[in-house]
Amino acid sequence: MVRAIVGANWGDEGKGKITDMLAKESDIIVRFQGGSNAGHTIINNYGKFALHLLPSGVFYNHTTSIIGNGVALNIPYLIQEINSIVEKGVPKPRILVSDRAQVLMPYHVLFDTYEEARLAGKSFGSTKSGIAPFYADKYAKIGIQVSELFDEAVIREKVEQICETKNVLLEHLYHKPLLDAAELLDTCYQYRDMIEPYVCDVSSYLHEAIKEGKTILLEGQLGSLKDTDHGIYPMVTSSSTLAAYGAIGAGIPPYEIKDIITVVKAYSSAVGAGAFVSEIFGDEADELRRRGGDGGEFGATTGRPRRMGWFDAVASRYGCRIQGATEVAFTVLDVLGYLDEIPVCIGYEIDGEVTKEFPTTVKLEKAKPVLTTLPGWKCDIRGIRKYEELPENCRNYIEFVEKEIGVPITMVSNGPGRDDIIMREE
Repeated sequence: MVRAIVGANWGDEGKGKITDMLAKESDIIVRFQGGSNAGHTIINNYGKFALHLLPSGVFYNHTTSIIGNGVALNIPYLIQEINSIVEKGVPKPRILVSDRAQVLMPYHVLFDTYEEARLAGKSFGSTKSGIAPFYADKYAKIGIQVSELFDEAVIREKVEQICETKNVLLEHLYHKPLLDAAELLDTCYQYRDMIEPYVCDVSSYLHEAIKEGKTILLEGQLGSLKDTDHGIYPMVTSSSTLAAYGAIGAGIPPYEIKDIITVVKAYSSAVGAGAFVSEIFGDEADELRRRGGDGGEFGATTGRPRRMGWFDAVASRYGCRIQGATEVAFTVLDVLGYLDEIPVCIGYEIDGEVTKEFPTTVKLEKAKPVLTTLPGWKCDIRGIRKYEELPENCRNYIEFVEKEIGVPITMVSNGPGRDDIIMREE
């Protein structure tokens, strides 16, 4: 059986913990898009980890972790990440990398940095991990596929072609040092030697695994609103963050994905630029940021303070719909225990009209939140394991959100630890 775990919002929904939990019941965990530009924070018996490229299944002995063809593969970063978890006492995980994955090169990071600097005040709030230039090259057909690293003639020709096009931009647009073909070729050889032990025909491997009835978990990065097509374009990531892309980014048929667990946060947060209707500021935001997550709301990759907001029912309903959510995991609910009243955004006012539909970015920029308030529960709910033991106002909040998003909430996370989870009986 194939399940996908994805985010409903801007990313940062607390997917790491839920993925870790689901990985325990899985045989194979597949990262299917994105790169090292976002992270999943996981707390377990080995310690606290921020994973960026590695799938969240790497902490279990029985799992195989896969980097799918849809991933932006930063090879030295991957090797460094494997070494860093092994150094902390985690047994070396079994990892496979698709021979069709493409390689994120050092010049992608340079171009990302140069472009953000060139755009200045109109920049996209990139993590400068090279993601946009990587995917641009992939679709312009001048990317380097893992399999090409192993063919001397092909990689030589590719490197020369890359230097030709990139050096025009470096010289005339960015006024930066040019790429050296010999140096780049040497980097490719180093990358080839690093990745060789892991390379595999992943699509074929997964085809056999499905036939054998293995449990496969597709792990998405970021959330619906950062999807290139369906997100807050252009303030999005450069890959598809949707479960539907899991089939493409892993190399399996779409009809094999039977369950789409979409992670929804009990309040809103976002890293990076872009429209954020329910955003709050000042002391109110600082308080929520300080209490949020585990150790506060700061990006797992950048350490940047996250932008904070109240729960946005319009964005979350849309995020669940576009993911095709079959069930929802509701996270960081315990954080809201300090509030007397909890504001919730239930509509957007755009040009004097109220809508509950999530609009395109041009209209979104004009949207003002329509808020309602629910009574808070004013106590710490960590440690509660049964749904009926939650305070009444807390259950009311969950049920209000469930009704708004129209998808059953099957899991409620009420703390950062692996066991801080309430499985809700249907």
